[in-house]
Amino acid sequence: MAESTANISMSTVHKTRKNLAYLQKMKDKGEKIVQMCPAELGPFFAMAAEMVGCDICRIPDMVSLRSSVDYDVMNITSGITIRKFREYCKIIHINYYMPAPSYSTGEKAVRWGSEWTFDGADSMLAMGVTNDVLKFMSDNYVPTFGHIGAISGWQTNATGYKKMGKTAEEAFKVFKWGYEYQENGMGGMTIELVPGEVSAAIAKKLRVPVVGIASGCTGGDITVDGYEMVDMDTFGVMPKPASHAVITAQLLPFLCEAYMDWVDMVRDGDYPEEKHGWHMDPEELEKFTAMMDAFEG
Repeated sequence: MAESTANISMSTVHKTRKNLAYLQKMKDKGEKIVQMCPAELGPFFAMAAEMVGCDICRIPDMVSLRSSVDYDVMNITSGITIRKFREYCKIIHINYYMPAPSYSTGEKAVRWGSEWTFDGADSMLAMGVTNDVLKFMSDNYVPTFGHIGAISGWQTNATGYKKMGKTAEEAFKVFKWGYEYQENGMGGMTIELVPGEVSAAIAKKLRVPVVGIASGCTGGDITVDGYEMVDMDTFGVMPKPASHAVITAQLLPFLCEAYMDWVDMVRDGDYPEEKHGWHMDPEELEKFTAMMDAFEG
């Protein structure tokens, strides 16, 4: 454990890290916050995003999120995931998507949230967390950056993945949801699948940063404090592009072409060439050849 964490800062107030206070200053200054989610693509993609100035990286632990595992396994796999991302990324704000069993009670949320913060996360995402558990986390100094609007993730199986805030009453419920989160200590949140006018009004009304994903915003005055895009959308990997997605690169064709070139080189005999290898000293090679010839195993 000591070896794996030796180069990881254990403080969420490290001066080089984009912690919640840093994001709050961005909102207060009117600077747009940029959030990405590498999903299954991993820490190398987060490193590239950090290098060009992205502010937030939202990561899940694929084992804990999708499997029935005991808490010891969950702690190990989540810690490994966070530490690996922090190894690649020293500055970007890591928002960790907590597995649901880890915040079923306030005590569990504080236990696991504090451990994963020490592993290098800057904030916890407890999707759909109740206000009492959130307050317990905040009272015990676990930083949170949450989510309002459409619930995505495993909860979608029960609630469905649908637009929210179509009526005035429902839109006000989304606002109250965000307001209560703020008042119970949440340091910021994303808003998903909510009409642009509603998203913009909520972001303006709340003190904390509000980052939109599929938030219905159209630019101009209909805007929030920043935006998130999942890498699978950014790189055009999804079978059907989402309406909110901006595809800035076609990753899969690029990868396939690179692998195809490598496959062809090997199968056509173009790799390796002389420059790719190295040779044994001739005298040692002669001795080795004699030893091989004499061997009768």
